[in-house]
Amino acid sequence: MTYDRLVCANCAAPVAEGRCPVCRANRERLPQPTGLTPAMLLTLVIALLAAMALLVVARGM
Repeated sequence: MTYDRLVCANCAAPVAEGRCPVCRANRERLPQPTGLTPAMLLTLVIALLAAMALLVVARGM
């Protein structure tokens, strides 16, 4: 279950919508998403591997 599917006990609406003061208060307490998608993570890993390969090649010369 993800945080965006939590339902408020006060107004029975999704907490992510923040319809009532209870929703808004609970939404502020929840950890904020990092925004790191699987595609971004894969890109970072590929870039790191490419940088390591360049370092190995540069040391060999």
